[in-house]
Amino acid sequence: MAQIIETVDVDVPVTAAYNQWTQFESFPHFLEEVVSITQIDDTHNHWVVNVGGAEREFDAEITEQHPDERVAWRSIGGETAHAGVVTFHKLTDASTRVTVQIDWEPEGLLEKVGSLVGAGSHAVKKDLDNFKKYIESRGTETGAWRGDVDA
Repeated sequence: MAQIIETVDVDVPVTAAYNQWTQFESFPHFLEEVVSITQIDDTHNHWVVNVGGAEREFDAEITEQHPDERVAWRSIGGETAHAGVVTFHKLTDASTRVTVQIDWEPEGLLEKVGSLVGAGSHAVKKDLDNFKKYIESRGTETGAWRGDVDA
């Protein structure tokens, strides 16, 4: 099992950072490999990603969610099993630390080699930097889902 942990500090209040992260259908604006996400219901969404030129699809289930604190998920089906959590930490009234942890099982030679050389960590760090630019340039979130999902 491979693990990725990356962090970025964003210059928006914790509520704005959290609210934007709950807008899954906006992810293609800042997650480079994401083609589309369709929200199925409050705790399920369908992802289409393009990794290394190969398109993949999977469903994800939100397994825990607490406003301004965390969103945890796990994949359902798809080629690569993974689970993760993103946490939000108030630094000041106007800044937030966002931390992403992803646990995944590399499949095939390309993913295993990529995991060994840190390609996944590099991609997640770049995506977090893109999230920072996206939310800071907007100044406010595009929407919010403030529901609570117990583990």
